[in-house]
Amino acid sequence: MSRYVLRVASLAAALGLWQILTSLKVDLWLRFSQFPTVTDVARAFADRISGADYWTDLTDSLTRILTGFALAAVLGVATGVLVARSRLAEDLLGPVLEVVRPIPAIALVPVAILLFPSNEQGIVFITCTAAFFPVLVSTRHAVRALTPVWEEAVRTMGGGRWRILGSVVLPGALPGIFGGLSVGIGVSWICVISAEMISGQYGVGYRTWQDYTVVNYPGVFVGMVTIGVLGWVTSTAVELLGRRLTRWLPRTSYVPGGRPRAVVPAAGAPVAVQADGESQKQSDAEQQDRDGTDQEARDEHFV
Repeated sequence: MSRYVLRVASLAAALGLWQILTSLKVDLWLRFSQFPTVTDVARAFADRISGADYWTDLTDSLTRILTGFALAAVLGVATGVLVARSRLAEDLLGPVLEVVRPIPAIALVPVAILLFPSNEQGIVFITCTAAFFPVLVSTRHAVRALTPVWEEAVRTMGGGRWRILGSVVLPGALPGIFGGLSVGIGVSWICVISAEMISGQYGVGYRTWQDYTVVNYPGVFVGMVTIGVLGWVTSTAVELLGRRLTRWLPRTSYVPGGRPRAVVPAAGAPVAVQADGESQKQSDAEQQDRDGTDQEARDEHFV
């Protein structure tokens, strides 16, 4: 609870500093006199959410993000596994992917306009492209980092290629895959907002740019806050899904002050309770056994 209180306090402090600098119109090196105050943004936000246009823009942006991100997740994971597991696929697809990957997704807006018959499809294409390459690279590295012992064990027990894929490759690469998905969802928001500003007709990015053109700066900040909240919600959802699907992973927890946290045994596990004297005797006996084993090993090596 103290951590949540601290987070809320930090957010409140940032808003309070914003209100003070803008209300006093501080102009040192940064010109805060040009900024709207927190109260102006809050008033504009209340007016905006009471209308239907805000929710229409929100629905359009979320639809574009979810559609493009879902396509990028499927294509990125499939291509990453294929490139990492097949030398032929790496030779055929690798050069093309490495040439296209450095190109910013927002630079593909003219290509999307020329390629797709509607702006909606072009924006989804840009969103998908933005998230595709982080997912691809993370999946490829995660699959290549898997230890070959697991695959050999499945082969020894008679497992085939699909069994290895479902039992070793995908479960073992899940942490890396969700790392790429977390990065991809953030990049998708950046690109979809930019695409909406350039070629969109509805959406949060389009509305934010329209407010800027008519010098409605509180409306611009309403759009910025909306984008930030939506990005945070979607990123948190991806992270929570990843934690749920990788519950088998060992996790380290933060302990304030460096205090050791007691290990709680799993349900049904045997719990040994000993007195301090008995524990000390057992530790001494184990130490003597280890010393004797080491001495025997040294003697054998000498002989």
